[in-house]
Amino acid sequence: MLRFLTAGESHGRGLVAIVEGLPSGLAITVEEIQAELARRRLGFGRGPRMRFEQDEVTILGGVRHGRTLGSPVAIEIANTEWPKWEQEMDPAPGRTEKALTQPRPGHADLAGMQKHGFTDARDVLERASARETAARVAAGTCAKALLAQIGVTVISHVVQLGPVVSKSDHRPAPADLAAVDDSPVRVFDRDAEKAMIAEVEAAAKAGDSLGGVVEVLAYGVPVGLGSHVHWDRKIDGRLAQALMSIQAVKGVEVGEGFDVAGRRGSDAHDPINWDAEAGEYRRESDRAGGTEGGITTGALLVARVAMKPLATLNRPVLKTVDVNTKEETLSFKERTDVTAVPAMGVVAETMTALVLADEATRKFGGDSIAEFVRNRDGYLQSLHTAAPTSLG
Repeated sequence: MLRFLTAGESHGRGLVAIVEGLPSGLAITVEEIQAELARRRLGFGRGPRMRFEQDEVTILGGVRHGRTLGSPVAIEIANTEWPKWEQEMDPAPGRTEKALTQPRPGHADLAGMQKHGFTDARDVLERASARETAARVAAGTCAKALLAQIGVTVISHVVQLGPVVSKSDHRPAPADLAAVDDSPVRVFDRDAEKAMIAEVEAAAKAGDSLGGVVEVLAYGVPVGLGSHVHWDRKIDGRLAQALMSIQAVKGVEVGEGFDVAGRRGSDAHDPINWDAEAGEYRRESDRAGGTEGGITTGALLVARVAMKPLATLNRPVLKTVDVNTKEETLSFKERTDVTAVPAMGVVAETMTALVLADEATRKFGGDSIAEFVRNRDGYLQSLHTAAPTSLG
C-alpha cells in the first residue's frame, strides 16, 4: 500500500518526504514537484515569505533516470532561508536567547508546550507550522502522477473566503484548473472574485486574518475504492481524517453532507439508473459526493474543507498569558498570511490524491506501472461483463 512520512521544521535546514509503495516505472521529475509546490504558494493574501522563499527540490532516492524503481522515494525541500536561522534552529547542543513564552490562542503552542514540558513555544510551532505541508505536496505529486495513469485527476477551487460565498453551482473540470490557478484567490466563480479580493484587502488593512472553504473534486475515480467492511478503510472516513489533518482545517463534508442532514430521505439520496448503451450504472445526482457505504461509486468525488482564520495576526490583539510570569499579555507575532485558503486547496488536493492512490494500489496492486494499469483495466472490464453475485 502507499504511505508517506514527512520530517522537518518550518525554519530548519529543510523538509523531507518519504513515499513508500509506488510501483516501478512511474515518471517523476524535480520539475513536476516544483510546479506543484509553486501552486502551493499561490493566493492573494499570502505573506512576503511566499515571494522570497523558494522550494529547492532534490530527489534523494527511489528514482532513476526520471522513473521510480519500486523502492521508497525520498524528496528533500531545502530551506533557502536556513542561513538566517542556523543559530536559532541548530540541532547541536545549545540554548536560545529568544524564548517565545506568549502562546498564541488557536495555535498548537500552549497545548504542545504542556504536552511535552517545553518552556519555549518554538519547540512546538516549528513543526506545527503549515510549512510542513510543502513536504505533503511533494509526496502528493507522486500520488497524482500515479492516479493519472488510471485516468484520475484531483483539482480544487475556493467556494468561500471570509464571509464571501460563491453563489455559482458551476464546478471546474480538470481542463479548467489553469483558469482557477490564474485567479488571485483561486475561485472559479469570477463574479465572487472581486468581493473576495476586497475582503482580503480589508482584513489586511485591519491586521486581521480570514478563513474560508475549498471544494475538492476528483474526476475519473473508479467504483470500488474503499471498503464497507472495516471502519478504518471507509473512503469517506479516510478522506475526512486526511483533510482534517491539514493545519487550521476545522471542518470537512463529503458531498452535500451538512445540507442533506436537514432533508427527508426521499430528497437526500442519488437515484440509480442503468445505462444500456454504456453498459454501466449511473446516478441521477451526486448528493453523496461519489461515495456510498464507504466505497467510491464511480461518480464525481466531492469534498469541502473549511479552514479557520489563521491564529497569527499582523496586529496582535489576542489575549494570552506569559507561561513564565503567568501575567496577561498579547500573543507574539510570527511572519504570517492574511489568508492561506487558496493555498490550502492545493494541500487538500494532495491529501485527497494520497488517500485515493493508497486505495487504488490496494485495489489493483502491481509491482510496476504496467501491471497496475493492466489490473485496473481487467477490473473495469469485469464490471461490464459479469453480473453481481451473491453467496448464500
